[in-house]
Amino acid sequence: MIESSNQKTALIISTLSSFMTPFMVSSLNVALPSIGNEFGLDAISLSWVATSYLLSAAIFLIPFGRLADIYGRKKIFIYGVSIYTIFSLLILTSNSGPMLIVLRAMQGIGGAMIFGTGVAILISLTTPAKRGRVLGINVAAVYLGLSAGPFLGGMLTQHFGWMSIFVVNALLGLIIVVFTLWKLKGEWAEAKGDKFDYMGSIFFSIALLLLMYGSSKLPGATGICMIITGSISLILFVVWERRISNPILDIKLFTHNPVFALSNAAALINYSATSAITFLLSLYLQYVKGFSPQATGIVLVSQPIFMTIVSPLAGRLSDKIEPRIIASIGMAFTVVGLFLFAFITSDTSLTIVTINLIFLGVGFGLFSSPNTNAVMSSVTKEYYSIASATLGTMRLTGQMLSMGIVILIFSLSIGRIQITAGNFPEFVGSIRVAFIIFASLCFIGIFASLGRGKVHRSNE
Repeated sequence: MIESSNQKTALIISTLSSFMTPFMVSSLNVALPSIGNEFGLDAISLSWVATSYLLSAAIFLIPFGRLADIYGRKKIFIYGVSIYTIFSLLILTSNSGPMLIVLRAMQGIGGAMIFGTGVAILISLTTPAKRGRVLGINVAAVYLGLSAGPFLGGMLTQHFGWMSIFVVNALLGLIIVVFTLWKLKGEWAEAKGDKFDYMGSIFFSIALLLLMYGSSKLPGATGICMIITGSISLILFVVWERRISNPILDIKLFTHNPVFALSNAAALINYSATSAITFLLSLYLQYVKGFSPQATGIVLVSQPIFMTIVSPLAGRLSDKIEPRIIASIGMAFTVVGLFLFAFITSDTSLTIVTINLIFLGVGFGLFSSPNTNAVMSSVTKEYYSIASATLGTMRLTGQMLSMGIVILIFSLSIGRIQITAGNFPEFVGSIRVAFIIFASLCFIGIFASLGRGKVHRSNE
């Protein structure tokens, strides 16, 4: 399928890194109740164990994507996997919740370097005709990581403790670094010689930090002030980027490229509507249903398994059929699945939960690889890293927003207390509210997906 050994190496490296990070995220979701019991964390603090990583990665992803275009994608990729691996090991020294949250944020810096370069390296070595196919394989690796995470994470947590998850991630990171240095030849820096936009990076980082962290502080005055300040910083970022010759993010990609703009908007909405599903259901199954981490992982694995099965097919189809059509059908599936979860109760049968997760898996599998194909096909090669980083930022920001919605709902319904049998009704009610909001968001996203325009015509 891919002729040269360097192309095969890039596919292997990209696939391994695309497996590693979602594996960590999904396996950690299953371990959160165990972490909460060990450190005495409430529901909101537990959410920050997951969210600190996402926030850090989202803040640094676009700056590192631009640095990769200037100084080399392979170089930034290796640095990223190395940092990710080092902090996976340092997390083993955590002796409190706050320390774990800080180390997870540091791990997110390495994650940002990986997200902004792995797919860009793969696309740099792949012809447009095979782009959807290799992206389908890459997305399947993401979903395989999501699939293996709940099952293996549950087993590791139950038998070896939650820290064993980070040992496995460190080993994977070490393998990727060694294989990249040994086998991947060449470097890719199409923007070599350009100046790096430090001021734009500062505006962007401050805006995202304040907007994301401020959302978790709503409806308090601190949260409102942070969001207002973050919005001002975002406006300053856009104004600054339009004025300089070497911006960190070319605003014209959004204003003059509807496929790029609306594909990223669809990704942001889709991840905002779906990313907290595993977090919510992990807590639901272990607290309300009384499942063990291992049993919880077995239930949750049904969704990403079907993502893994469907995404390569969807990627191939997107080489022949307009990506917007396939992705929009996927979003429609997801809307129905999210809406059905809005009726969940303490007595909902395991069969219904599993069937609905399968339904969501099919929907997300149909959406992701065609949407990625649309984004990467809408730009020229000098923008591959920044396009990959922008899409990654949409994904991470969406994941942050998804968790931010959950944090806000928890704050208003159960507050900063540990989840116990006494507050199960409020907890399950919070889950229902979250799924109603998520279904509404995803419904709006269908229109962004349909409105993006044609990719194949532009390639002709």
